[in-house]
Amino acid sequence: MSRKGNGWDNAPSASFFHTLKAGLVYHEDFETREAAKQAIFEYIEVFYNRVRLYPSNDYMNPTGPESGLRTAA
Repeated sequence: MSRKGNGWDNAPSASFFHTLKAGLVYHEDFETREAAKQAIFEYIEVFYNRVRLYPSNDYMNPTGPESGLRTAA
């Protein structure tokens, strides 16, 4: 993902940062930088990686296919 002048190389990271900003950052007013860092860490590690439903995964969370559990939409 480092080809010069290729806009598609940036698409995955741009999509992720849009999701992060729309899901967390724009809805919070952080008092300190440390509070922002902690909230972003929790959003990524707890919600984004473990709870969020993925359309490419038949709307299952990342642990769904391994455990056979579906998360209600």
